[in-house]
Amino acid sequence: MATRPPASLPKLSRRARVLLAVAAAVVLLLLLGARLLDTYVDWLWFGEVDARGVFSTILFTRIALFVTTGALVGGLLGLNLWLAYRSRPIFVPVSGTEDPLARYRTLVSARAKLFGIGIPVLVGLIAGASGQANWRVVQLFMNGSEFGWTDPVFNMDASFYTFSLPFYGWLLGWLFVALVVSFLGAAATHYLFGGIRLAGRGGQISGPAKVHLLVLVGVFVLFKAAEYFLARYELLWSNRNDLFTGASYTDLNAVLPAQLILLIISVLIAITFFAGAFLRNIQLPAIGLVLLLLSGLVLGVAWPAVLEQFSVRPNANEKEAASIEHNMAATKHAFNLDEEVMNVKNNYTGNSDPTSEEVRNDTGTVPNIRLLDPNVLSPTFTQRVGRENFYGFPEKLDIDRYEVDGEKQAYVVAAKEINTDGLAENQRTWVNRHLVYTHGNGFVAAPANTIDRALEDGNSDGGYPLARTSDTQDPDGSGIQVDQPRIYFGQLATDYAIVGGTQGEAPGEYDTANDRTYLYDGAGGVPIDNMFNRAVFAAQYGERNILFSEQISDGAKIMYNRDPADRVEKVAPWLTVDEDPYPAVIDGKIKWIVDGYTTLNNFPYAQRTSLGDATEDSLTGVPRQQDNQINYIRNSVKATVDAFDGTVELYEMDQQDPVLDTWMDIFPGKVQPHSEISDELREHFRYPNDIFKVQRELLTKYHVSNAQEFYSTQTFWNVPQDPTEEGGTDPTRNVANQPPYYLYAQAPGQNRPQFQLTSALTPLERQYLAAWMTVSSHPDNYGEMTVLKLPTSGGQQLEGPIQVQNAFQSNPKFTQDRTLLGNESVNIIYGNLLTLPVAGGFLYVEPVYIQQRQDQSYPQLARVLVSFDGRIGVASTLSESLDQVFGEGTGEAATGPAEDTGDGSEGSPDEQQQAPPEDGEQPPEQGQQPPQDGQSQSPEAAQAVADIQAALEKLRQAQQNGDFNAQGEALQELDEAARRYEQAQNSGG
Repeated sequence: MATRPPASLPKLSRRARVLLAVAAAVVLLLLLGARLLDTYVDWLWFGEVDARGVFSTILFTRIALFVTTGALVGGLLGLNLWLAYRSRPIFVPVSGTEDPLARYRTLVSARAKLFGIGIPVLVGLIAGASGQANWRVVQLFMNGSEFGWTDPVFNMDASFYTFSLPFYGWLLGWLFVALVVSFLGAAATHYLFGGIRLAGRGGQISGPAKVHLLVLVGVFVLFKAAEYFLARYELLWSNRNDLFTGASYTDLNAVLPAQLILLIISVLIAITFFAGAFLRNIQLPAIGLVLLLLSGLVLGVAWPAVLEQFSVRPNANEKEAASIEHNMAATKHAFNLDEEVMNVKNNYTGNSDPTSEEVRNDTGTVPNIRLLDPNVLSPTFTQRVGRENFYGFPEKLDIDRYEVDGEKQAYVVAAKEINTDGLAENQRTWVNRHLVYTHGNGFVAAPANTIDRALEDGNSDGGYPLARTSDTQDPDGSGIQVDQPRIYFGQLATDYAIVGGTQGEAPGEYDTANDRTYLYDGAGGVPIDNMFNRAVFAAQYGERNILFSEQISDGAKIMYNRDPADRVEKVAPWLTVDEDPYPAVIDGKIKWIVDGYTTLNNFPYAQRTSLGDATEDSLTGVPRQQDNQINYIRNSVKATVDAFDGTVELYEMDQQDPVLDTWMDIFPGKVQPHSEISDELREHFRYPNDIFKVQRELLTKYHVSNAQEFYSTQTFWNVPQDPTEEGGTDPTRNVANQPPYYLYAQAPGQNRPQFQLTSALTPLERQYLAAWMTVSSHPDNYGEMTVLKLPTSGGQQLEGPIQVQNAFQSNPKFTQDRTLLGNESVNIIYGNLLTLPVAGGFLYVEPVYIQQRQDQSYPQLARVLVSFDGRIGVASTLSESLDQVFGEGTGEAATGPAEDTGDGSEGSPDEQQQAPPEDGEQPPEQGQQPPQDGQSQSPEAAQAVADIQAALEKLRQAQQNGDFNAQGEALQELDEAARRYEQAQNSGG
């Protein structure tokens, strides 16, 4: 044994120290500069939306957690490094002149403070950077509200599982990290300074090193006992059983007792480590550690597996009955499917033979049948009311209801937004993109339930009622008064815009074709008229023009984060935001309404489901939710974003949600109370799509009444796949789910038409109709859910969506219509297949569109398909289709006179259907053409065929030229030729 005096290290020159300091500052600036820039830009933005309280609360919580976790991990490591260094042997052993540790030992000894402080600080910084991300967990623990709902196993309020338990687990996790890092640091120090020697048989550990390391391991095992204690509660969201979430029979009768036993064993073994440290004996703790590992394997793994295999599985329906009952009760509560909000009707048998009078008397649903599919209309809106090329509409439009001229009905609505991606090449300068084309202009609405042929201009838009726009030139153009139609914040405004400024210095914003001098004068945006902010945003966007442009004058502002959903998500980062905002006119202003959800993934015994999977369907144009596992959801917040100034308002929607109450305590004053919602705003609230889809998915299982029925799964339902999609009628193909549909209708049990969200459901692995569900958006009974359960056995089965679509496709009339309408230059588009409760049964309605395969063409309504109990109607109007199903005169009486003006100007061909084939005659297949000249047909039929082809060519040319009057004439000629062809066929030609 010998000691080696520390060798002095060469000292750095002053110049070298300066260079190192400069290099360190540059590295620090590179690491922190972007973060500081983002923080300042966010601080400015939160000031714009009056939400700096949110920004500061999150920031200070993150800073506190950074310091706390950093101090815990770094401080404990520093303490243990100091203890290990202080207890190092006086005589440091060396293995020879070439001892590999000698050089490092010398280096550390010469810079003991540098390493003793620098390493813990570095580790603390890393730990702090990781720990600050969990600000939500800490804030929920500090402000958690009671649920008033207790679990059936431990009788604890649900708040313990949702708010307290995650914090305890988080804290325990960081204690484990601190102990492991400290153990490794202490062991390395002892090894470096000779307290641990690996040379020789079995090596050697000094007495102080034994005491130090045994105490650390003992504390670790003691915390392991605490982990076993907390793990008992985590069993209440166990996934051991694939059928349900929650503690199963095996969890309650094997895992739970095992964790209590392991808890006791852990405490005893921790005591052996402390005793071993006192006695400086490592053998007893080593034996205890092996015992703990074996106990964990036997009690925690082997025994539950044996019980599950030989006791539970052979009798699972009985053994799991209690757990399933707990899961059913918790799931219904967590997903708001309790009896208080859900009205299940088991006696809706589905009348298969209503009279024409019953259909006519159903005045709440039939006159309001929605013929326009908002997922199809975007190209039509773009071409008909988009006007300039830089205006546009989202891929999916929206449905809302308005009262116009004393009549309340559903409208397809959209905001005419700025779309700078639509600029032509010669328009795409930086000034145009960011200073000139800054905003949209107008609110567009089209009645969704009528074919309005009696328009002043004598023309309609290809079978649609013409969409009308309320804009700066005509604030009441759509029949809906808009006082401020300019749209600076919307779904298409993804880039920044620089607005406002001084007249004569700013370039002026495009407002109308006759006014290009408009400058923004609203409250939105962040000031950018000083050089510091200009430099900041130039760096943020990497755009030097922001810094040097002379067209950014005094009073100019920059707008960013302009998407409504993004704005709500930043103001309320604790919300899961619905990805389908919709525009509404409230008090003369266009406001985006955004739904916000509070979600959890640790509600005791509630079924976990993937939010992304549950909300995915065939609907396009809506971003998909992330695949987060949730087992609690509430539509707790309604948010509005002003399209003109970007103001974000949050309103309390669910007054019984303890999660929302907790967040309102964390961010006081940010969410306005329910009483602050105006009546006009409430009139435009829609029950949101995403939560309905989640509830629909859960309801397919949780409509059953008892555990035995749940376990058998025989009466489970399915969400049908969308039959209007390609392959949607083939059950062997994996096609996305049919989306729910917004309707203005009167469901059974409702005393007046209501705006509601509906969906059909089918039995498990079957196609006929099992149930129909709807949820109201009416202010008086918002959120009230009605489920019509139908007979699923015997001879009373009703056709489901897939079966109805198959019947449409094979119908002779529609087969012939496809032949006439579909060709190489025309696409046939199937609109949404609506399932409507009418006259005690179910009426299916599907619009069919045609669209030329060319640029800038748009779909036109061509046919309306109707089905009721196997009877099918195919015509160009709803009233005619209803006549075919229920008898002559039914359609006109049921739908009202607005649909039948008979001026022939509607853009859908009428009466193009041929007569049903005679006995033995095969209907023409899709794509087959009518008989040509030279085949067996009369001169009248041949001439009609020629006229049909000429009319189709005229229609194609008119669409290509954008001549809407010519389109109407061509469609009328097509109607007349189709009638003559049908008459010739019926007369034997």
